[in-house]
Amino acid sequence: MRVALVDYDSGNLHSAEKAFARMGRDVGAEVVVTSDPDTVRRAERIVLPGDGAFPACKAALDAVGGMVEALTEAVLQRGVPFIGICVGMQMLADTGHEYRDTAGLGWIPGRIDAIRPGDASLKVPHMGWNDLRLRQPHPVLDGIASGDHAYFVHSWQFHAADPAHLLADVDYGGPVTAIVGRDNIIGTQFHPEKSQAVGLRLISKFLHWRP
Repeated sequence: MRVALVDYDSGNLHSAEKAFARMGRDVGAEVVVTSDPDTVRRAERIVLPGDGAFPACKAALDAVGGMVEALTEAVLQRGVPFIGICVGMQMLADTGHEYRDTAGLGWIPGRIDAIRPGDASLKVPHMGWNDLRLRQPHPVLDGIASGDHAYFVHSWQFHAADPAHLLADVDYGGPVTAIVGRDNIIGTQFHPEKSQAVGLRLISKFLHWRP
């Protein structure tokens, strides 16, 4: 199994590469960090990370010639299992409103808005460990329970248009989206590669997932 970790100069890929390689050993996964659209197009699993501002990440992804087309062909046409992480998850939405309106990939209907905690004592960015609250069952979440911890660093969140696409959230002065998904696509706002046992379990289940 070849796992393509998309490199578009918008995130530190080292820890994600290590985590996916570690959990992929039992399925013989080859993890490839790549900016080559053809490698992504032929992959059997695709990981889209992202750190920073939504507009900058989307512009960087668009700037890799043929990459969005390769992702679209693999994920939407061939049904390759896909996971977006942090801003890589946010780019699944229709639109991001950070700094300016920016079109996302539009794979999971929704929008990206600022986190506005109802408790004034809670600071933004939402940073550190928080307890997951599972909202929908999903094969990638098998063995993960409400109350398990995940590690977050973000100021903006995904508002899914369809509640069925919200798989998990956390409480941070109100609900904040943690995981979205549909069909062969899943996205985590938190960093599974930094979320210790919970994150590694999720990565393992993603690598075994056959939607």
